[in-house]
Amino acid sequence: MSRRQHRVYQLYSRTSGKHVQVMGRRISAKGDDGDKYAQLVVEADTFGSQVRIRGKETNFYLCMNRRGKLVGKASNRTADCVFIEMVLENHYTALRSACYTGWYVGFTKRGRPRRGPQTLPNQQDVHFMKRLPPGEQPDLQPFRFTSQQEEKESERDPTNSNYST
Repeated sequence: MSRRQHRVYQLYSRTSGKHVQVMGRRISAKGDDGDKYAQLVVEADTFGSQVRIRGKETNFYLCMNRRGKLVGKASNRTADCVFIEMVLENHYTALRSACYTGWYVGFTKRGRPRRGPQTLPNQQDVHFMKRLPPGEQPDLQPFRFTSQQEEKESERDPTNSNYST
């Protein structure tokens, strides 16, 4: 029994310096931070790394056709809409097609999609960073500095919850 997970984030393209957009059938990497077409819902069906990527605004899925072209489809029933998410050595993420082995999602420096057969995992064109959309940043607690004197006092204080006997 698998559990479907949905995550919302933006994919920042290393080459174009912009975010991936799903605008209906058209796919590009020309979106600004917080753009409504750049917000992507990543659906993971299994505990593995197989994902489906859907545009939050358009509800079209990112797919790769048999010629290696990136297209948007309204239905995710086909296997060409499934990608394998790989974290590379340089901490970037690459998306490899599950249907067509060795083909990756990639973009040029102008934000145009590259065809799958022209891509390799070591090319910068296929490197992405996952970023949370603005306004959905986790609330981080401010860091509190303590002096050495405060640490010594807390170690001696028996009412402190960190005190162990």
